[in-house]
Amino acid sequence: MAELLDKAVKYYTLDEIKKHNHTQSTWLILHHKVYDLTKFLDEHPGGEEVFREQAGSDATENFEDAGHSTDAREMSKAYIFGELHPDDRSKLSKPSETLTTTIDFNSSWWTNWVIPAISALIVALMYHLCAAED
Repeated sequence: MAELLDKAVKYYTLDEIKKHNHTQSTWLILHHKVYDLTKFLDEHPGGEEVFREQAGSDATENFEDAGHSTDAREMSKAYIFGELHPDDRSKLSKPSETLTTTIDFNSSWWTNWVIPAISALIVALMYHLCAAED
């Protein structure tokens, strides 16, 4: 029973995490887990600037965009010391949705037919004028 209590998850609020945004104490959130990366600042291959920009906030999207290796992901587990409190998870910004474009049918005939037709007429006219001068 004592082992279960020792492994209980420690939750941190977003306000607590935001306070740790400097080189003496650098905390990040990745996938709702809280990491203390203070001791890793000098070792990070991308430099400590990466952490300074993200310190005290959710860095999940930037972490995933960087394309970290499996080894890096395994190594990062050593720095987990808690989780973001469930009440604060909804406060994190969601990744932007994939942009979808819609076609405006009123203007598509214009861009698909009229502009190319006028361009072709101008090219033909220029060719005719150049051929007539020779």
